[in-house]
Amino acid sequence: MRALMFLLPAVMMGQNTAPQAPPAKSTTAAPNAQTTPKSAPKSAPAAKATAPVITTDEQKTVYALGLQMYRSLAQFDLSPAEMELIKRALGDASAGKPAVDVNEWGPKLQAFGQTRAARVAEKQKVASHVYLAKAATEPGAIKTESGLIYRDIRRGTGASPSASDSVKVNYRGTLVDGTEFDSSYKRNQPAQFPLGGVIRCWTEGVQKMKVGGKARLVCPSDIAYGENGHPPVIPGGATLIFEIELLEIGGH
Repeated sequence: MRALMFLLPAVMMGQNTAPQAPPAKSTTAAPNAQTTPKSAPKSAPAAKATAPVITTDEQKTVYALGLQMYRSLAQFDLSPAEMELIKRALGDASAGKPAVDVNEWGPKLQAFGQTRAARVAEKQKVASHVYLAKAATEPGAIKTESGLIYRDIRRGTGASPSASDSVKVNYRGTLVDGTEFDSSYKRNQPAQFPLGGVIRCWTEGVQKMKVGGKARLVCPSDIAYGENGHPPVIPGGATLIFEIELLEIGGH
């Protein structure tokens, strides 16, 4: 199993580890009724915590680092309460006062990660089952023996590639909940690769396309990244959805 990352986004690191204590009650004795002013002065409202301002390139880069770190935690399927524990651990470590010995508990992290990854994969399978059943009934959808669900968005007029060809494509990949995990459009650079060197879903599906066409491939996990997924971007057991434009067919 790949090394586990235990990180937290910068946006969370900026928050206090423990909630602020409420203002202490006054211990001053109540003044004599004869000396009590008509209106006692009101205490100033507590200052509200403000989120860090993100303006400079360096701040944006650090914030992006935090987002990347947060993505690495998805494989652990952490609850809100567990996220609070991680924030506390960061605060305690920063203060040099950890509540547990990492040398004692650190070796348990790999088994913990494997258990949580299996739980994530099971959730993905449940969500995928519903999605696949619906996708197979869409107009124009074709379900193949492998489980691939193929649908033309725009039919091409050129040639179709073989498994031994290289192809040039634009594509966008999402999970069943709509989360985008990759896009050549956003990179503003088409991808080029041998069709026999990618996931089975692509090898099979792109061969059904013609140059100039655009298609939608719904890929069950067993012809995508399987039980292990591709952490932290693609969880185990995930069904993947690709929209692909076939731009060119290259040589071998």
